[in-house]
Amino acid sequence: MNSYKQWHWPRLPSPLPKDVSDRALMGYPEHYQEHPLQAQVATALDDLLQAPLDVLLTLLEQPRQPLARRIAAGEVLALRGDPRIDTFAPQMIDIPAARVHIGLDPRAVEQVMDQFDGLGLDRSWIDKETPRHAVELAAFRIARFPVTHQEYRQFLLDSGHAGIPDGWAFGRYPRHHANHPVYSVSASDADAYAQWLSERTGRRFALPSEAQWEYAAAGPEGRQFPWGDAYQVEHANTAELGYLDSTPVGVFSDAASPFGVLDMAGNVEEYVAEDYRPYPGGPQIEDDLVLDVGTHRVARGGSFTRFRDLARTARRHGRYPRPIYVMGFRLVENHN
Repeated sequence: MNSYKQWHWPRLPSPLPKDVSDRALMGYPEHYQEHPLQAQVATALDDLLQAPLDVLLTLLEQPRQPLARRIAAGEVLALRGDPRIDTFAPQMIDIPAARVHIGLDPRAVEQVMDQFDGLGLDRSWIDKETPRHAVELAAFRIARFPVTHQEYRQFLLDSGHAGIPDGWAFGRYPRHHANHPVYSVSASDADAYAQWLSERTGRRFALPSEAQWEYAAAGPEGRQFPWGDAYQVEHANTAELGYLDSTPVGVFSDAASPFGVLDMAGNVEEYVAEDYRPYPGGPQIEDDLVLDVGTHRVARGGSFTRFRDLARTARRHGRYPRPIYVMGFRLVENHN
């Protein structure tokens, strides 16, 4: 089932050229292609359109079900109304206070480069994760899912905020993707959402810090991916999956982090609270993001347009001004 031959597994040049199309960066030719998973989801949709709500909810988060049926169940829920999504009471997961370790030991950089050879990595992108260091975290809560289109729509309607996602063609809400993570928003849009929801609920929502996000994704043992140290194609909506679209939140239920947080690898990249700066004692990195964009908000988790290297829990990334960068966010709730 997990044979790489059935997935999108190109080999990219290193370094990646900057003057190529987004399709080329994803390892695709310029002519149209369809991946088998897209057709499988379409077939499953036909089968599930009339399914009862409780059946859809069970299918959606049942790892034993084929991935295409889980995605299709989520797509039908988007049209019917997904009861898992509640703008003013998002599902939150408690993370206990701890002294945690985040980042990467500098001695492991070469190993990571070798492990992800063929994806066009620049060493500076991995150096940015060093050194591994301790952070004291107070207890907090983190959203089980990233913020969805449905929730973001309610924010725009209620607040009058001007940050319509770039991915909403001509500013039209994509109702058929109501329970997919919202993306193509700016970091300031994400901050504005957290501020709005805090004011509307009387709670203290924010974007996670880098340490909060990485610990919630990697757990106490510091997993390389939320589910473990080995990449598995059907555990995340990354470019390898070949779906070329976001997916309903929660369909990769077998890829939960040690704390039960979902969609922390793939689907959409997630802004955190901080702009990029070196870790304590780490090198000042001047990679393409720093040189071309300058000050930028760190993003985590990878996306459906990017390969597995970006889905590593320690990876630090950011937004470039082009469509292949699909940026979303999730919330934390701080107790103090």
